[in-house]
Amino acid sequence: MKLAEIYMQFQSDITIIEKELETTVQAKNEILQEAATQLLKAGGKRIRPVFVLLAAKFGQYNIEELKHIAVPLELIHMASLVHDDVIDDADLRRGEKTIKSKWDNRVAMYTGDFIFGKAVETSTFFSDPKIHQILSNAMLEMCLGEIEQIRDQYNWGQNFRVYLRRIKRKTALLIAVSCQLGVLAAKGDNQIQRDLYQFGYNVGMSFQITDDVLDFVGTEKQLGKPAGGDLRQGNVTLPALYAMHHDMKIKQLIEDRLATNYPENIDISPLLNAIKQSGGIEYSISISDQYLKKAYQALQRLPDTKEKTYLREIATYIGKRKF
Repeated sequence: MKLAEIYMQFQSDITIIEKELETTVQAKNEILQEAATQLLKAGGKRIRPVFVLLAAKFGQYNIEELKHIAVPLELIHMASLVHDDVIDDADLRRGEKTIKSKWDNRVAMYTGDFIFGKAVETSTFFSDPKIHQILSNAMLEMCLGEIEQIRDQYNWGQNFRVYLRRIKRKTALLIAVSCQLGVLAAKGDNQIQRDLYQFGYNVGMSFQITDDVLDFVGTEKQLGKPAGGDLRQGNVTLPALYAMHHDMKIKQLIEDRLATNYPENIDISPLLNAIKQSGGIEYSISISDQYLKKAYQALQRLPDTKEKTYLREIATYIGKRKF
């Protein structure tokens, strides 16, 4: 079954979540309202809410309750993107102007903060302290991941462990807790919560590594932003990390071309070509596949339902997607 067909199975509930998102980001301030609405209309696959819905099928499924955890998770993701664009000085996201580009950094930062606040407010529907502990910890870890990325910019000597910890915090944890909280909010079994957390974590790691690969092999039209953006910004991802560790000439080339500033006018195509030829792309894909395999293994422990099949197919799409 294709991804679109899986989404169709939950179309009415996804619509409920979309309407709740629109209602939640309403603001009295005109600029804040416009900025938040622009971000919402920019779209996205709503992967995190869909994982909430699928996971909740292993418990007591009630969309009127589940929307109060699916919405906060999507809002946290959205807010982090706004802050990312400020940190990365990004003018485009998904081919559209970013909030910081359309307004400025101050508006973008306060818009992100506003959306974070709304996420926390919406989650207060639940009285279970475990839900709030998991959600707040995920937000904390995301912030640590962002700080680590800033700290490690242009640090060409970092190792694989640092990279994996960073993408765990920035990406994988929020996907993991989307699966976990879907079951928890639906009062599902503790073991299923643990299994789905492991599934989501491994899918999230595969997702981010695939994203990092696409940044090297995609075109500007496919990516909605210039290729090699991570490298230009001094963010060391797995393909570059592999290339530098296996060929000191590539590391020297990168260090020579990219100083500790933002090299907007430097042609980085020789760097991209060197990394592609190093085997870094193939290596990164193999690591992504290993995480995907672990995600499948976590699913094997779950009851055999159509939702289990859907989770596997979404995981495959995420880990194998081209763009």
